[in-house]
Amino acid sequence: MGAKVNAVLHNKKVAILQSNYIPWKGYFDIIAAVDEFILFDDMQYTRRDWRNRNQIKTPQGVQWLTVPVLVKGRYHQKICETIIDGSDWALLHWKALAQNYRRAPHFSEIEAWLKPLYLADDCTHLSDLNRRFIEAVCKYLEIKTCISNSWDYAQLDGKTERLADLCAQVGATEYITGPSAKDYIEETAFRTRGIKLTWFDYAGYPEYPQLWGEFTHGVSILDLLFNCGKNAHRYMRYVQS
Repeated sequence: MGAKVNAVLHNKKVAILQSNYIPWKGYFDIIAAVDEFILFDDMQYTRRDWRNRNQIKTPQGVQWLTVPVLVKGRYHQKICETIIDGSDWALLHWKALAQNYRRAPHFSEIEAWLKPLYLADDCTHLSDLNRRFIEAVCKYLEIKTCISNSWDYAQLDGKTERLADLCAQVGATEYITGPSAKDYIEETAFRTRGIKLTWFDYAGYPEYPQLWGEFTHGVSILDLLFNCGKNAHRYMRYVQS
């Protein structure tokens, strides 16, 4: 009996993803599903991606909020090296959020901790900004997962080998990743290290009360928070502790 209990206690689930700007609800469900979440920001920065932008709902439809960044040449730079271009964007983003969500039931509650993040104006790098928002949302949702940076650990060459080795370094027994990773993941890299590979399923999310017309799942989690507040977890995968 004791051996079985110890085995359960030593199971460790890990997820590794690049940071996104105010990500959608599925991103936070993966964070909540693991014991350690590693931000994989020593990978190459990609343009027109989720790294520095996300979507909100407006009466005119979906609108992008984009953090301007400085890009070198053909952008051979890591996400963690990417510098934010100026600070005017922050107030513009907050005004867009206030304008489109002021009627939402939980606007004032979310504004109390979210607005100061936009007005702080002390993040120079995209990775730091993304992590700040991710951690703030996790705190509000009471997601207690440990968040770390990939550059805190040694790095191997090869995409799958690097992921599998990161998992091994942190003592993972299970690696959880999204379905898009099926295009490049080599399962043997995890199997040889004794790490279980689990595919996270984003299908079947219930709709929640949402402003502005036809329901849209893929917007920033801020949409869910403004509309549902502390009840947000009812429309997500994780179970609030």
